[in-house]
Amino acid sequence: MDGSRYDFRTLAVSQTGHVATVTLARPDRMNAVTRRMEHELFDAMRSLDADSSVRIIVLTGEGRAFCAGMDMEELEGLPPEDIDDPAMTRPYRMSTRPDYQSRYGYFPGFDTPIIAAINGAAAGLGLIFALYSDIRIASENAKFVTAFAGRGLVAEHGISWILPRVVGQAHATEMLFSSRKVSAQEALAMSLVHRVLPSEGFAEAVAEYARGLAEEVSPRSLRVMKRQVWEAPFETLAEATTRANREMVASIRSEDFKEGVAHFLEKRPPAFTGR
Repeated sequence: MDGSRYDFRTLAVSQTGHVATVTLARPDRMNAVTRRMEHELFDAMRSLDADSSVRIIVLTGEGRAFCAGMDMEELEGLPPEDIDDPAMTRPYRMSTRPDYQSRYGYFPGFDTPIIAAINGAAAGLGLIFALYSDIRIASENAKFVTAFAGRGLVAEHGISWILPRVVGQAHATEMLFSSRKVSAQEALAMSLVHRVLPSEGFAEAVAEYARGLAEEVSPRSLRVMKRQVWEAPFETLAEATTRANREMVASIRSEDFKEGVAHFLEKRPPAFTGR
């Protein structure tokens, strides 16, 4: 993929192999979100998810921040009704659940796994984007802050639902109430992130991890498991088991299953097709 084919002003998009990288590109404003960035991010993610050559999407930020949240100059003039504008929801083909078709919580609705490569500060909406990603990898310099209470706001965009599921009720409540900064190591200890990497060579290390996911395991399996994991909070154990049994039948009939057995027996690298 050639990122230049997109007319983006607030993002950079590139692809190496089966890994696409979306970079929030307003470094002078710590990649703070504007209405334009909001629309461009959705358009970019939707296009990449529909691209069969893309198996993993990495979301990161340019410069010293991942995303500092909503741009304060834009937030200051935002009409109160804007936040609940039905026109700003994100219906898309992947998920029929309205839960994953909201304005900022649509990442779980995409089939393609998303890695948040948190290179620096993730505040407000930046933290929201990270939470709705499938895997979160942080630089040792990363900081996390909910920010809402410190701005006179509330727990926005479903964070009151997802944050406790990620870090537990106690950690979530304290983070929301205090709006304090959480370091990368503390974030790792509370399972807010999956791993912390040195800042030097951070982008390259994340790219190598993403490449492994894109090439060494079945992309079909990843798509199905992503749907299973994000649907599970709304299912009983019996329903989740029934879904898994149904998906197992389909997977055993798939080309990737045949390749998964063949490369293991033949002791060679896999050549998965995603079919």
